[in-house]
Amino acid sequence: MQIDLTGRTALVTGSTRGIGLAIAVEIARAGGRVAVNGRSRDSVARAVAAVRSEVPDADLLDATADVTTSTGVEALLRVLPQVDVLVNNLGIYEAVGALEIDDDEWRRYFDVNVLSAVRLIRTYLPGMTARGWGRVIDIASDSALVIPREMVHYGTTKTALLAVSRGFAKEAAGTGVTINSVIAGPTHTDGVEDFVYQLVDRALPWEEAQREFMRAHRPQSLLGRLIEPAEIAHLVTYLASPLASATTGAAVRVDGGYVDSIVP
Repeated sequence: MQIDLTGRTALVTGSTRGIGLAIAVEIARAGGRVAVNGRSRDSVARAVAAVRSEVPDADLLDATADVTTSTGVEALLRVLPQVDVLVNNLGIYEAVGALEIDDDEWRRYFDVNVLSAVRLIRTYLPGMTARGWGRVIDIASDSALVIPREMVHYGTTKTALLAVSRGFAKEAAGTGVTINSVIAGPTHTDGVEDFVYQLVDRALPWEEAQREFMRAHRPQSLLGRLIEPAEIAHLVTYLASPLASATTGAAVRVDGGYVDSIVP
């Protein structure tokens, strides 16, 4: 199976680290031009260097912008007026008691995790449909289906993102543009290491802390370990490719069997 994204431009939001960075690497490896996005030029520059260390001939673009605001998207459009592949990866999460989340925090989570994706789809989808080809991939989470007690606000926004993907897929029906969401399971990133240590003893070495976290807080996982970011990126790169032309409006799981269901 040959995945070739030569001639395609991809925007990956929140791609300065973690899953987003891994997606940028894999799309670049497949020959795509990648717009690396973050809020600061320093973080984007470091991410560009990290991608080039993996893919020396990568075609990369600095897409520094705060995509959670309309002014940020306007600035982004000046350097990136059109894309072929839009990966809405940007998201925030934190362990907080359900009764401790106030209205402002709920709004912040929806602004970042949901409305940033909606705004970018609304911005770039018309160009994709006019050209008759495009891919939109929204990075959701197992928390969209199994709402975690310690992150009700996060899980709720990821549930909303599944609906966003399905709804816009209907808008793009018959145009050659596919829109899907990816249900990512518990994944090993720097941010997740911090999250794990919010829930288990900080004195534990990382390997022990990870095992304790999975045993105590994610026992449903059939994989029995955290997923590596590249494993998420492999599926995203496939969905971004011409090979995934018949997959749209779907919620595709790469969750290590965490969600106890035989269908998404």
